[in-house]
Amino acid sequence: MAKRTFGSKLWLGFGLTVALTLIMGTASVVALSVVVDAKDDTIREAVEDLVSAEHLTTKAESRISDYRAFILNGSQEYLDLTNNDREQFLALIVQLRGTLTDPGALALLEAVAAAEAKHAAALGPVIEKRKTITDLRNTSQLNSGGVVGPLRKAMQDAIAALTAKVRADVEAARRDSSARATQAIVLIIVLGLAAMACGSYIAWRLNRDLRREVGAAVGHIQSSSAQLEAAAAQQASGGRDQASAMSEITTTISELLITSRQIADSAQRVSKIAEDTADAAQTGDTTIDQTKASIAAIRSQVDQIVQHMLALGEKSQQIGGVVDLVSELAEQTNILAINATIEASGAGEWGRRFAVVAEEIRKLADRTAGSAKEIRTLIDDVRGAVNTTVMATEIGAKSVDAGSRQFDDATSSFRRIAQMVATTNDATREIELSTKQQTTAVEQVNVAASDTARVTRETEASAVQTKQTAAHLSSLSGDLLDLVGTGRR
Repeated sequence: MAKRTFGSKLWLGFGLTVALTLIMGTASVVALSVVVDAKDDTIREAVEDLVSAEHLTTKAESRISDYRAFILNGSQEYLDLTNNDREQFLALIVQLRGTLTDPGALALLEAVAAAEAKHAAALGPVIEKRKTITDLRNTSQLNSGGVVGPLRKAMQDAIAALTAKVRADVEAARRDSSARATQAIVLIIVLGLAAMACGSYIAWRLNRDLRREVGAAVGHIQSSSAQLEAAAAQQASGGRDQASAMSEITTTISELLITSRQIADSAQRVSKIAEDTADAAQTGDTTIDQTKASIAAIRSQVDQIVQHMLALGEKSQQIGGVVDLVSELAEQTNILAINATIEASGAGEWGRRFAVVAEEIRKLADRTAGSAKEIRTLIDDVRGAVNTTVMATEIGAKSVDAGSRQFDDATSSFRRIAQMVATTNDATREIELSTKQQTTAVEQVNVAASDTARVTRETEASAVQTKQTAAHLSSLSGDLLDLVGTGRR
């Protein structure tokens, strides 16, 4: 390095600094990319497991709803839906067995499978018994053993425990990814410090070598002064070339300054757009929360409607029993009226009035029986309407649940969008600040380049004068050597 010129040393130091900066930037980008990819893969797999676990709850609730609908009306369609829900439930269990890696989660999954098997075993006899029942009044006997309810509760508790475990695993994966990101940031900081240390070392070496060369130059003034006259002519020619080069450098720096200002303006616009996007995402999140609350209220009203319809069905059954009793009493009254008429006919003149009364009683009994039949028809219509309403309400409840889950997904998406927009906004602001600093530095370099060009022109003008003073400098250098006592002349 000691044999190089000042310009070559300066360019070499600048090149090494730029190379170190590029290496640090490349290593930082690679490290962040690896960490981000690993984090995305980990979170994606964990979220898929969590979604599958949530689907277990959905399929279990759907199966219970279809089973209740089958118990209410005995339709084969709801029995098929119940069986289909169980098949999908078992398929989800198989899928989770292939994706879960945590032993605790796998143990909870096996507990879910065992609880589901017990629940299915308890439902089988109830379903077979329901197939043989044609009178809805006897459906209340199906759950008299009280076995299905506790087993269903045990299955739901097992699913809830599995979901909580998977959610905890997702949170643990997020923490691990954040820790790796922190390690990547530490690595970037270490690389930055290393680059600063290398830059400082290069600056120190340049300063030491230049001072040594300047000190040595004092001793070489006498020998150099003899060559100065010839070099002055070359300096004039080189000054003209240097002035032309500095003019080109000034033009390039001016273009770089314009580009830096354009980048700063673009960064400001991107930052404004990011802020507007964040505000829109926050507004959408609030709107979805309000809609979700409305759906929850609708779900509550639907549940109340189902309860009222079931109560109406039970009351209709009770009224039907009373109507049957009235019909039976009307038939018995009719028979008694006929017997009374026969007996009155046998009594002759004395039984005519009694016969008239018996005939009126028989007619009244006939009208009572007819009214009872009409009431029975109306009750059957009411039961049919109640069953239809219950099934429609169950379908509506499923739709409301599906809508609520979709709004949950939309809420999560809006929150992720808001987080990404905030990250983008921060990065844009950093770019804007860096660009402004770069613009200031370029302006300073531009001023320095202009000054250098002016100095170059002045150097060219003074080259002739330098040539004329070379001889005088040679004499003065001899006097200087005598003055410093080097003993050379």
